[in-house]
Amino acid sequence: MAADTGTAPLEPKLAGALTRYRVMAWIVGVMLLVLVLVAMPLKYVSDVPEVSAVVSPVHGFLYIVYLVTAFELALKARFTAKGTVLVLLAGVVPFVSFVAERRVSARVRAGEPL
Repeated sequence: MAADTGTAPLEPKLAGALTRYRVMAWIVGVMLLVLVLVAMPLKYVSDVPEVSAVVSPVHGFLYIVYLVTAFELALKARFTAKGTVLVLLAGVVPFVSFVAERRVSARVRAGEPL
């Protein structure tokens, strides 16, 4: 038997958008950390630009996918304009996408505005 969490289940379209957002928030967060903590130091400290040459465009492409999934969630969950912009920007600051994912997920599940 499932535990009662006190929240109503999400409609399937919103649940799918939330899942896609959560996955992309983690992927973009990890890629940004790899870029900032591994690729950039290798490029500028050790003069090894090859890692950055691969990781930078991959992160850029994945960030665009993150923007699409975050915007889709914002539309379906009816975020405010400010909430939408903050969620969209969460993928450009290291560690912030992880924090944003937890807070956004909790608020969407609780039916609270963002």
